[in-house]
Amino acid sequence: MKMGDLTPLHAVVFRVGGLVCALPSGTVREILPPARATRIPGASAEVAGLVNVRGRMVTAVDAHAVLGQPGPDDPALLLLDRRGTLAGLQVGEVLDFLEVPGAAFQAREAPAEVDPRLVQGTGSWNGQRMLLLDIDALLSPLLGG
Repeated sequence: MKMGDLTPLHAVVFRVGGLVCALPSGTVREILPPARATRIPGASAEVAGLVNVRGRMVTAVDAHAVLGQPGPDDPALLLLDRRGTLAGLQVGEVLDFLEVPGAAFQAREAPAEVDPRLVQGTGSWNGQRMLLLDIDALLSPLLGG
């Protein structure tokens, strides 16, 4: 998606600590209830671990650790499709599913505490700043690809 694009963006909106974030719904395959992740020895703190999703082991990334936010005790899990590969993203809670024009997101205006490389743009959700996250920038340093 390019900023200023009039094509509607379908997005899943979720909370990560004090941040309201969004991802294009095409990357979110499923929203799962809290699932216990098994830590991977030697993995960075941002990698929550492995989660069993119907017999398939999926690597889960803790969005709170990546974005520098306090995390909940039982994070929800977004099951993401990254070009055919499944990955999990632990988030605080899923808030909404919405459709907005791509132009509703402005170019990268990340808050000071968030790495601007992780943000494609900012918009508004219920009067709060919403960050449209760049899923590749968020996951690639941790999971490769």
